[in-house]
Amino acid sequence: MAKILQLARPQFLIASVTLFIMGVSWAIILGSPFSLLRILLGYLIILPAHLSVSYCNDYFDVQADKHANPALFSGGSGILVEHPHLRKPALWIAIVLNLSSVGFGILFLLKYSYPLWFLGYVVMSNLIGWVYSAPPFKLVYRGYGELLTAFTSGCVVPGMGLLVMMGNLNGDGLLFMIPLTLYGLAFILAVEIPDMEADRLGDKKTWVAQKGRPFGFTTIGLLLLIATGYFFLTPYLYTHLFPLDFRLLGIFSLLPLVMGFLGLLKRPTNRQTALKLVNTLSGALAVFFILTDVVMVVAAAN
Repeated sequence: MAKILQLARPQFLIASVTLFIMGVSWAIILGSPFSLLRILLGYLIILPAHLSVSYCNDYFDVQADKHANPALFSGGSGILVEHPHLRKPALWIAIVLNLSSVGFGILFLLKYSYPLWFLGYVVMSNLIGWVYSAPPFKLVYRGYGELLTAFTSGCVVPGMGLLVMMGNLNGDGLLFMIPLTLYGLAFILAVEIPDMEADRLGDKKTWVAQKGRPFGFTTIGLLLLIATGYFFLTPYLYTHLFPLDFRLLGIFSLLPLVMGFLGLLKRPTNRQTALKLVNTLSGALAVFFILTDVVMVVAAAN
């Protein structure tokens, strides 16, 4: 049971929690009424869908993970490599989690009389983990895994927060998804950097496996720079007056930006050195997301 629970990789839950809260807070800032029940039921759609990704990916990546060295944010869990008899339970857990997510989506749809396309959004959210690593799609093995992860982090998860509160995705709602998509792309590139050799041996066509660690660190630095710039420029780019100080978010974003620039300047090729930078950068991103949530929740409460 302990090994089964480790497969969930709970350290990654901070991403779905913070991104979902951002979507919810942004919806309230835009004028949606507060509803604790909507928030809880909405997160019960996202939570099992996110957990399913960990089980699904470990199941289908078991051959590639034989070459990996598991770390806090990269390399898979390594559980199914060491305990292959747990592969089938892991697969069934992934399926049950997906069904649970869809079930909560149906419950939400019926309770709040949402249109049928909302259920399609829920189903799409649950298919992401499967098309990422499972045949016949296996997008991570074809060089499209980064785009899918960026779309999930920037649009799908915060979009669910918006949807359960607003009932739609309008132009103002999409505004906040731009920097989140950049951060999602930066994060997936970061976790690929320590796995470069293993991904090459496992025939994963990740961008870092194809182009190398220096490319990964350079791209991350540029993505974080654009995201920070976006926060500082937002008040001048949009005519709407939002009760949220984007410049404060820009100041918070300097934390991961500094870590990203450190990686860009050093661009280490050695795995151990790169791993330390990646762990520091991932921690900085987590702190930035938490601080952003705090600011947005306060703005929403006001």
